[in-house]
Formats: sequence, structure tokens, C-alpha cells
Amino acid sequence: MLILPLERSVDWRRPPWMTLAIMLACLLVFLFYQGNDDRLGAQATQAYLTADLDRLEAPAYETYLQRQINLDGNSGRQDRLDLLRQAMANDNRPLQAALAMGDPDFYAYLQDNRDVIWNSEQRAYWLTHRPPIETEYLDRLSGRAAGVVPAELSLADLITYQFLHGGWGHLIGNMVVLFVLGITVEKALGGLKFLLTYLACGAVSGAIWAGFEWGLHTSLVGASGSIAGLMGMYMALFGRQRIRFFYSLGFYFGYFRAPALVLLPVCIGKEIYDYFFAGATGVAYLAHAGGLLVGAGLVWLLGRSWLQPRETFFEPEDEEQEARFRSAYAQAMTLLGRFEFEQARLQFEALYTRYPERPVLLEHLYHLAKLRPDQETYRERARELMASAQARHQPEQMLEIWQEYQSKGQPHHPLSARDHNRALFAGLRSGDTKTAERVFERLRATGDQDLTLEACRLLADEFDKRNMAPKARHYRQMMSAAGGA
Repeated sequence: MLILPLERSVDWRRPPWMTLAIMLACLLVFLFYQGNDDRLGAQATQAYLTADLDRLEAPAYETYLQRQINLDGNSGRQDRLDLLRQAMANDNRPLQAALAMGDPDFYAYLQDNRDVIWNSEQRAYWLTHRPPIETEYLDRLSGRAAGVVPAELSLADLITYQFLHGGWGHLIGNMVVLFVLGITVEKALGGLKFLLTYLACGAVSGAIWAGFEWGLHTSLVGASGSIAGLMGMYMALFGRQRIRFFYSLGFYFGYFRAPALVLLPVCIGKEIYDYFFAGATGVAYLAHAGGLLVGAGLVWLLGRSWLQPRETFFEPEDEEQEARFRSAYAQAMTLLGRFEFEQARLQFEALYTRYPERPVLLEHLYHLAKLRPDQETYRERARELMASAQARHQPEQMLEIWQEYQSKGQPHHPLSARDHNRALFAGLRSGDTKTAERVFERLRATGDQDLTLEACRLLADEFDKRNMAPKARHYRQMMSAAGGA
């Protein structure tokens, strides 16, 4: 059974860079560091079989497994014992070698009990050939060198094991879940805090697993403890809020909504149940349960201080934002239809404050301000809309606003020389030289000599390009006269 929260989707305008970086790191480690494991394993098998160590160890391994089942109650080892017996019956030496060498606790057992298991000649032979295989090949395998080994626990291994995986299926499955959870948790915390809490959850969950497996030489690899921590953080961040979950049960899957925290004890209980009853699956259920607890605990302890979610986390999704905008915009348009202009203005101002990237709101505010051209607000809205048109590379709209303002607002609150200068640039950019000349006259009337001279030069150059020599000469003469003055 799989349950995943899917309340948020990825916003590629603000990509989850740290999540993607962790995924890339896991992939690179798997390809370039763990890619050496197959070669080391093959070399170890060849050395093991060349020395005929399977003839020496297979009977001892059979006894070891039987002892674990009978005395220690480890029924999960039955499948391995059956496989070993089948390999011995069929004289499948490579499989016998893989089973024996793949069980580091068996090697530790041999080290402790070799005096009882073999005679002096067999012991000497084993000591000559078996330990070198461990040190030269098996101890260099990624899982043993950088995984969490309860009998040899270290802080470094609690970090490095999070980037190791047991195969392509293990890697891909973890990366998919990491991405689904990471896009939301990273948005809440920011990249750096996300990375630190991710590693902390992985380290503590690995330590919890090692505590329950203390003394064993089996190694733990994988990001699932860290990812379980993200799951716990995800649920704690949303708290009692009802969010969407995806579930998969065999061939059945679907979605449901429930309070986030309700699913936290369900997920923890599932992992604990599987630990006791799922059998020998090779899954570190206690690491998952520990990660869930640690992730949720971090948010509960530090959620009002260091791990307080960023404001952007509470912003609604794009679809929800669009629905809210359309509803508020429709209300504003209804007010316009009723000629309730002051209420409409307030509604559009509130919308523009929240959605400044939507120029249609500024256009409405401009037209509402135009109803009172004698007020200063009209000039300010005209300037804002002209600047918006310039930023959106729409010089034609900018010139339309400028011309309309000349007939309505200019007698009351004249535009500045810089306002006219921007309009002149728009006229030249759009090829509307007639309007550009009208703008020049307004600019010239402001008395700003520097901008006037610059405008003369621009107009003269433009008319030269158009082979309109009299016009170009006219503006150059104006430049000379202004310069001489």
C-alpha cells in the first residue's frame, strides 16, 4: 500500500532547486561511485570460487541459517536457507558464493567460531584465502564503505548512506517520491533549511534503525529514511488542513481528501506493522517510521522559529489564484456596470496591489481616473500606464495614452520633460514620426534644453535614415541655434 500527499504541484517559475540537486547527486553517486560494485562483486566471486571456499563455507552457512531460524526465531531466513539448499543440491557454486559473501553477519560468525567449525588445517586455509577477499573486494563495496552498518556506526555513514541505492528500481522509486514531497517542503522552508532538515531526518532515521539492529553487520542504504522525514514534515506543515492524498492498493489507486495529521499515525503504524509481520523483505521499516516521527517532530518543535514556513508557502496554487482573480474581477466589472465608479476604483486598486503583473487592471484604473482629468491622480495613472506599455514593448499604446492626455489632462497637470522624452522614443521606435514631432514640440515647451538637444539629434538622425533632408536639416539648425544660445 502506498499513500502520498499531493496537495501542491510544482511551480516551474520557482523551481525546487535543492530537491533537484539532491536527485542529481543520488543519480551521479549511483552511476559513478556505485557503478564499481558489479566489478568488485565479480572479482570477489572469482577469487572465492578459485579458492574453493564454497566447499568449506556452504555447510557452515546452512547450519548458521538453521540455527537462526530454530534458536533465534528468525523465520525470515527460511527463504534464504531454501535457496542455499537448492544451490547446494544443484551444485550451483556461483549462487552459493553470492549467498555466503552477501551475508556479512555470517562472516562475523565465522570469525568468532572458526575454531569450533573447522579443524586446524581448514582454519589455516580459510584464514589464508577468505579475509583478503573481504578487505580487497567486499569491504570496498559502496554499501559497506558508505552505508550504515550497526556494528560499525559512524556519523559520516549516517549522511553518506542517504545518497546510495540498491538498484535502479530503488533509485527511481525514491527519486519520484522525493520530488513529489520535496517541491512542497522546499517551498515552505527554502533551499538551505530544506537540505539541512532532509539530512537530519535521514541521519536520525538511520540511527534509529541501527539501534534496533545493533551489533549486526548488515548495511543500510537509500534515501527512504530522509524521504519519510519529508513526509512527516509535509503532514505537520498542513496540520489539520484537509489535503489531497494519492493511494495505491495493488491494482487499485485513486485520490481522497483528509486532514493531513490524521494520516501521520496511520503511516507510522503501517511501517511498525510491516516490521513485525511483513517478513524478510529487505525494507528498513523502522527507518521509515523514525523518519516520519523526526520530520513531524522538527516542525512541531521549530515550526514557530527556525522552521517557520515562508510566506510564499501559503500562496494559493495557480488555478486557485486564477479563480479568485476572476471572481474579484467580475465583482469590479459589475460595479462599473452599475456606475458605482468609486467602489469599482477601490476594487480595482485592491486587485492591482495583489496582481501587479496584470496590465488590464491598470487600464481600468486609468480610465476611471480619466473621469476627473483635473485631478493629479489622472496624471499619475497616465504615467504608470505609459511605463507599463513601454515595459511590454507596446509603443503604439504608449503614444495613444500620451495623445489622449494632451487633450484632457495636460491643461490641468502638464507632463514633465522626461514623460515627453519617453513618448518621443516610442514614436521613433514605432516609426510614427508625425506624432514624434508633436511630442518634440511639447518637450521643447518645457524648457529642458538638454533633453531638447538630444531630441533634435534623434529626429535629425531619423529623417536622415528616411532620406528626408529638409526635415533633418531643420532639426540640425535648431541644434545649432540652441547650442549657440
